[in-house]
Amino acid sequence: APLFLPLFALIPAAFFQLVTAILYILVDLASADAVIRIARSGAARSSPLFSSPRKDIKWDELAVGAAYVCLYCDGSNWMLKLCSSFLFNPFTIATCLARPTTVFSNCAIVCAVAAAVDQRPVKSMLALASAAYFSLYPALLLPPLILLCHDQSVGTKSSLSNTASKLLPFFLGSLTWLLATSYVLTGFSWEFIHSTYGVHLLLPDLTPNVGLWWYFFIEMFDPFRAFFLGVFWLHLVSYVGGLCFRLRKQPLFVLTTLLGIFAVFQPYPSIADASLYFSLVPLYSHIFPLMRYTFFAIATVLYATLLGPAFYYLWIYAGSGNANFFYAITLVWSLGLSIVVGECLFAVLRDEWEVDRPEMKGKDIRRI
Repeated sequence: APLFLPLFALIPAAFFQLVTAILYILVDLASADAVIRIARSGAARSSPLFSSPRKDIKWDELAVGAAYVCLYCDGSNWMLKLCSSFLFNPFTIATCLARPTTVFSNCAIVCAVAAAVDQRPVKSMLALASAAYFSLYPALLLPPLILLCHDQSVGTKSSLSNTASKLLPFFLGSLTWLLATSYVLTGFSWEFIHSTYGVHLLLPDLTPNVGLWWYFFIEMFDPFRAFFLGVFWLHLVSYVGGLCFRLRKQPLFVLTTLLGIFAVFQPYPSIADASLYFSLVPLYSHIFPLMRYTFFAIATVLYATLLGPAFYYLWIYAGSGNANFFYAITLVWSLGLSIVVGECLFAVLRDEWEVDRPEMKGKDIRRI
């Protein structure tokens, strides 16, 4: 984002490393505070439209997984340790050390969600607009965030359409102001749009990463490139409407699930995207007992986390592998994230189903 250029240019070169280290630590602390506020609201367990029958389930121990930390304690200790699940998440620590600008986008996203559950919808829209400005894909979180703001302010007896019509101008207005400010800072030129958001939309840089797009488009013939770009983006966008419709009663879970999907299917994902998703998953600790393949999911993510850097080194630096060598481990990484997302989705749907069919609680289900 162009606004970052003057921000970091103000830092003296002699103190650049120290100042940026402190800045990123403060941003992570702000994100952790937002996660605590989300947990304290209880919106993940009970909302105006849905209350989980397992909302009182909390473990009395700290369960540390390979990719994320799951906490179940009582009272403020649970909140404190949930904060620790973000701050001491290995992916969060690695992201802070790498210092990507994704940290600012992640902070804006969790602050937007925290403001929504705190019944501050305007602040929520402003924070999401900032996240969309920093990185394009958070704009897709607008529909579930509006649903969350509407549900949290259900006492106003306002219709969903009225809520959306009131909040959309704040989102669009703040985003327009940020773009206009960037226009001024870049010498009254709109070229920055092609250099920032155009990179996400058109995928000109095919540098290997942990995503799925780069290898596919390396092998793609140019005449079909525009078509498959549209297909890939349509695939990513299609999750928003479906999840909002099916999980209308739990918009916070829709937001969490979309973050997991974005960590797999966006054009240029990184471990920063996975760290945000893994940090929000413990909000739904009450549905963990309903998951079926927890060990397999954790083992897959751990396997890819440990071997991914090794495979990259063997291909790029040692020269003993090829593109298929590294892409194979990125497929395993995406598989692990997809299993976690799918398992959480299954557990939440099972939790909802048992509300409608309480006699089926604790019984096995089979696909017919």
